[in-house]
Amino acid sequence: MRARLPLLAIALLAVASCGGSNVKDDGPPPGSTRIPDLPGDAVPRPEARSKYGNGPVYEVLGKRYTVMTSSIGYQERGVASWYGKKFHGNLTSNREVYDMYAMTAAHKSLPLPTYVRVRNLNNNRSIVVRVNDRGPFVHNRIIDLSYAAAMKLDMIKDGTSLVEVTAISFDQPRGDRPVRVSSPPPPPPATTGVAQPAVPANRIYVQVGAFGERPNAERRLRDLARGGIGDAFIHEERSPDRVLYRVRIGPVADVMQYDVLVDKLEAIGINDPYLISD
Repeated sequence: MRARLPLLAIALLAVASCGGSNVKDDGPPPGSTRIPDLPGDAVPRPEARSKYGNGPVYEVLGKRYTVMTSSIGYQERGVASWYGKKFHGNLTSNREVYDMYAMTAAHKSLPLPTYVRVRNLNNNRSIVVRVNDRGPFVHNRIIDLSYAAAMKLDMIKDGTSLVEVTAISFDQPRGDRPVRVSSPPPPPPATTGVAQPAVPANRIYVQVGAFGERPNAERRLRDLARGGIGDAFIHEERSPDRVLYRVRIGPVADVMQYDVLVDKLEAIGINDPYLISD
């Protein structure tokens, strides 16, 4: 949801633009292929919950989304996309003006605003952005980054990337149940448009189960084979007190391969794949 338009218009805009499927014309105007001075990361600070865009429930294209009551402990791995000049200057879901050159992002369910660290699993580049918008409303996408944020993660050309998103929370845990609260990192120095040294690509795998007994892991392998999913194997992880048999698929070359794999997994009832990078 980019601007505060009627719900149907919001939904159609979101579906048409989010997801990184067609971003080649969504960057700066012709002749301006890069930002001369990339902004520094967003600097986390406590902020009041926005009066707008926080649900608690909203609907887009017939699907209902529930806004989280807190960002404490949130971490997720999946596909990031980005959005640029098509929405530059429009209102975000919390009624701020979207700036494609600022370090912001859209998320379907985190409270607005929330600061998150986004790590590109392919090259380990990491940024901090401020979530102030809703989206992306495309299957198998977890976060929509601003143009500047995507530039800093080196994902402009491909349009999408496999990432890890971790909330930076200022909320205090309540009750006796231990809850992890991410500590805000110190603000990094400003990054210029100077080319960064190449970073070796990581190998990325999809984990689809961890079992205490090998026969259960082997049963999962057979399920994958029946579903037409290859390149699966058992990764044995030993510790002094136990052995875990983790079933993994890969390595996964890119987002396109990951999308196909997720669809195949869903078809055989596996809905919680987890990305692993080495």
